[in-house]
Amino acid sequence: MQRIGIGIIGCGNISSTYLKGLAHFPILKICGIADLNPDLAQARAAEFGVPACSIDALHADPDVAIIVNLTVPKAHVEVGLKALDAGKHVYSEKPLGVTFGEGKRLLDRANARGLRVGSAPDTFLGGAHQTARAVVDAGAIGQPIGGTAFFMCPGHERWHPNPDFYYEAGGGPMLDMGPYYITDLVNLLGPVEKVAGFATKVRDTRRIGSEPRRGEVIPVDVPTHVTGLMSFVNGAVVQITMSFDVAGHRHTPLEIYGTDATLIVPDPNHFGGDLFLLPLVGEAQGKPVTLPYAEGNWRSLGVADMAFAIANNRPHRANGDLALHVLEVMEAFQTASDRGETVAMTTRVERPAPLAASLVDGSLGR
Repeated sequence: MQRIGIGIIGCGNISSTYLKGLAHFPILKICGIADLNPDLAQARAAEFGVPACSIDALHADPDVAIIVNLTVPKAHVEVGLKALDAGKHVYSEKPLGVTFGEGKRLLDRANARGLRVGSAPDTFLGGAHQTARAVVDAGAIGQPIGGTAFFMCPGHERWHPNPDFYYEAGGGPMLDMGPYYITDLVNLLGPVEKVAGFATKVRDTRRIGSEPRRGEVIPVDVPTHVTGLMSFVNGAVVQITMSFDVAGHRHTPLEIYGTDATLIVPDPNHFGGDLFLLPLVGEAQGKPVTLPYAEGNWRSLGVADMAFAIANNRPHRANGDLALHVLEVMEAFQTASDRGETVAMTTRVERPAPLAASLVDGSLGR
């Protein structure tokens, strides 16, 4: 098997999840990990038995084909551009960028250099969401009419040790959690045509409830409750709310409504979960998840698919065009709120190819 070398930049909270996931895919060779804080990189390297090095060393390493960018959102594009200029493909944590304009700049640079851009989330490749895709594609719900998408909680400062970036530019519930929901909706229904919405902020500060900074007050610079409508090219209209201001609720994460049935889709922040079909006539039906990558946390699946795509000269699924479209949709909620009008999308993206049931045991050859 041709192995694809990767280098990781950013050794914060999410890096341990990626390092655990990357180990499942033999095609990936971790050449090194780096961080602006060398001590943090050394600690992660010792924990996972991989080399620590500088960012410049990763850029200069001829064995590194893909830079996996796990920095904070406001650094995603800057770090990505430098990697592209070093001749590396880039796979970024979500969101692709803080603004649509800077995300497009990253894609334009990659296209000019003949390089690839990939981006989380890759949870839509999980078995539960690929099964949902198969249900929709088989016509089991009839013509899609609409749906709902809800993520609402009191805020991440309750549990995250350093939650500041959730409330800075590039944070907020839409840019933080919206990518999971909107990417899965594009996977299920296709691209979004236009957006209407409102974005609000109810508090100017937040108090950290987790160690080691419990009690510290941090500023809030972004909207913390965003709600609106997405009109899809296929005619479906989906209501969405992303919030860090809600004490509790009883909405399901995702529901897709069709002329013949409703599909209850599990949390798109996870790879697995239970699916239910509520038909026009008859009882609710549980839909068995038979596709791979449904059990456990497969974060880094998108990186592996990108590596197989490079090796086999095919498109990768968690691609930059998809991430840029999702970023434009997310930004449009704020624009719609500011202008008091519906915002049309300028991007149009193809749904990524579905995964085949045979793609198991770390193999993504097709």
